[in-house]
Amino acid sequence: MAQTRPILIGNARVFDATGAEPFPADVLVEGNRIRAVARDLNTLEAIGADAIDATGMTLMPGLVEGHSHPTFTGVSEPAQLGEIPPEEHLLMTIKNTRVMLDHGFTSLFEAASAKLRLGVVTRNAINAGDFIGPRMRAASPEITTTAGLGDERRAHLYRESFALIADGVDERRKVARLCMREGVDNLKINVSGDDFVTHAKASITPMSRAEIATAVEVGHDFGKMLVAHSRSAESVKRCVEAGVDCIYHCDQSDEEALDMLERNKHRHYVGPAFGLLYNLMYEHEKIGIAKQWLLDRGFDRAFDVSCRTYHEMRRRGIRVVIGGDYGFAFTPQGQNARDIHHFVRFFGYSPSEALQCATRVGADLMGLKGECGEVREGFLADLLLVRGDVVADVSLLQDKANIAMVMTDGRLWRDPRRDVAREALPLAAE
Repeated sequence: MAQTRPILIGNARVFDATGAEPFPADVLVEGNRIRAVARDLNTLEAIGADAIDATGMTLMPGLVEGHSHPTFTGVSEPAQLGEIPPEEHLLMTIKNTRVMLDHGFTSLFEAASAKLRLGVVTRNAINAGDFIGPRMRAASPEITTTAGLGDERRAHLYRESFALIADGVDERRKVARLCMREGVDNLKINVSGDDFVTHAKASITPMSRAEIATAVEVGHDFGKMLVAHSRSAESVKRCVEAGVDCIYHCDQSDEEALDMLERNKHRHYVGPAFGLLYNLMYEHEKIGIAKQWLLDRGFDRAFDVSCRTYHEMRRRGIRVVIGGDYGFAFTPQGQNARDIHHFVRFFGYSPSEALQCATRVGADLMGLKGECGEVREGFLADLLLVRGDVVADVSLLQDKANIAMVMTDGRLWRDPRRDVAREALPLAAE
């Protein structure tokens, strides 16, 4: 049910995502905005407000998934995404957005949609109030080349996957314009290969500079963002040269690529998508993958290289967002907050820095800089109440049972005063 009365969140321990130490405060929400943050407790005038007692809990901004795949439905292989009928696929996508809300993610920056309009339709329905969901920037499918990541075809067999295939400048321009016409916010291109692909490993860069530049030109002409799958050092360099807005993976970046990213760090965001590597290396037995299979394919080396790369990214002050390629069978939706702990454990971030990557930096990527991602007067009321001290233990966010309140755009998705399940169907409350 839409919230019409002000909400006073009292006696909270506030992590405001500015880099400041957490502090006790009362916070007043009116409509969809934070009206006041009072460090002097019990001083706010909030006549008629609903009161929430936040004693023992951390109030913080809602989490932002910076590499989100709500259209990825737990498949084992990318080609399986192409086999799902679009009607069923849309319902699965809606359910995944609710899973994300349940786990504290109030914004999703879609890194790619498995079909052209799945993300767009889901975003539009959320914005229209047809059902309650996170804020969402909708992406295109992954645009690739023949023999690139996402090309699942064979000479004797045509197979759909999650990608659109466009070779050369003219095809690239046409496909990019098609995505613009259908209403995407983010245009995704697969610049490098990946170690899951037999014909194009992560070190290979199938996409030409001209093809990348054409996609960037079209996307920027329409006021949209460009995002890229880029593992090889060469692919990172080509993306920086072309002006790609958000570059994913970047794990094989050499010194030249890192220097380029640092020189242009106010133009680009990066995201490691490290959850996939972590789950393969640490939980392979749970998903039936033999350790030797991973070693034979160099995933242990890829893991170590990624850790070194992101230690260096942090040192250089490059803007990094969380998001770990969740949505495959071995990276289930809902595990996304693991990334925050990964940043601390493997990349050298402090807990506060990692939480800022998951909130303020992610909100900036969403295009909401100065509007969202902090607990600050006038900001949008996307807020969480988490049982315990999140800065002392970021792993608290991995268990949705610890998330007492989820507020999105001033609406209570989860209310700590009511021990009842939210509605089961993917529809907005009446």
